[in-house]
Amino acid sequence: MRGPGRLRPICMIVHAYYEEDPRVRREAESLVAAGWEVDVFGLRRPGETRSAVIEGVNLQRLPVRRHQGAGLGVYVVEYGSFLMRSLWAATRSHSRRHYCLIEVHSLPDYLVFASLPLKLAGVPVLLDLHEAMPEFFRSRFPNAANSFTYRLLRLQERLSIAFANEVLTVNEPLAERLRGLGVRPDRLTVILNSPNLQLFDPSAHPRREFMADGKLRLVYAGALTPTYELDVVLQAVARIRRLRPELRVEATLYGRGDAAESLQALASELGIADVVAFPGRIPIEDIPAVIAAADIGLAPTRLDPFTGMSLSTKILEYAAMKKPVAASRLPTVERYFAPDTLAVYEPGDATSLAAAILRLVDDPAGRRTRTDRTGARVEELSWERQAETYRSIVERLTKRHPDGPRAPRS
Repeated sequence: MRGPGRLRPICMIVHAYYEEDPRVRREAESLVAAGWEVDVFGLRRPGETRSAVIEGVNLQRLPVRRHQGAGLGVYVVEYGSFLMRSLWAATRSHSRRHYCLIEVHSLPDYLVFASLPLKLAGVPVLLDLHEAMPEFFRSRFPNAANSFTYRLLRLQERLSIAFANEVLTVNEPLAERLRGLGVRPDRLTVILNSPNLQLFDPSAHPRREFMADGKLRLVYAGALTPTYELDVVLQAVARIRRLRPELRVEATLYGRGDAAESLQALASELGIADVVAFPGRIPIEDIPAVIAAADIGLAPTRLDPFTGMSLSTKILEYAAMKKPVAASRLPTVERYFAPDTLAVYEPGDATSLAAAILRLVDDPAGRRTRTDRTGARVEELSWERQAETYRSIVERLTKRHPDGPRAPRS
């Protein structure tokens, strides 16, 4: 039963495993904390239950799974299946739950049309664009990318945005791109992918002094895909071992993805398999602890038109845990962080990455200064601040007020 203080429920649709998507989780949990009920429709792995309640969020898992690293045809079928299943599931649920807002997360952009029946019923639609889909396609499927597919993807992007009442995106460069496409500024808001500082709290974990056990512990926590140039990380580790044989360096790369096997083979080829670990993916809740146990956080990203508009959440998470960060020199990184914060390296250049890591090792005072200034910047960009803006948008779209209409009791 719905308590007397609860507001009408909100529906979210995301083509992802909900537990693995920090942005969707932060948004949903912030709404629950503010008094809304939230139903999320997402993907389901074999063996998982159809429904669950996670931190007060009602999760409905639809019988579609992700095929990471698959070919284009598999993705088209997967996206199409999820579009139709989520449309049907959300429409059926609305007849009982009477949603006051439906929020759809990309990719794909056209997933927003799963909300068509609800919009026809008068429910406002919020589209959260996590990526630039045309550029993502070029990066992920270079052999299929051509002028025709690019124009087609731009068209679906424009139609998806036009269909929504308002649009969110994850950083200012992506917002500038959308404004350049004609999206009105009053329909577009940037909500950064910032960490929840209550979760990423260094005081909640044992403090590790830099190289406390005589080892330099490097950590990466993210996807093992070609977008994140972990091959460059491995080459940098091998170079450090050659340059500083007395420096005991170890790297732990958490995550899963289609590059996992090739990365393990490369580690063996470089002769560093004994100091590189691939533990697999870990839950979001466990990431702060593994960062706390490391010395330097790695945020390696290849530079291309797609990633040039991205800002790695790993940077923010490492910094929130008061760890020095070595990150690719991307336009968005330089936009949000001053030169005296992160240790940046030239994308694709293992020599540059090795040098950035060694600068952090060799300059304790500079390292502490960078860590402090990066941490201060993350506090300015924190989710706690982003959530206020996000909830204000939801309040406006739902026309929230204390005596507003609520759904019938279930």
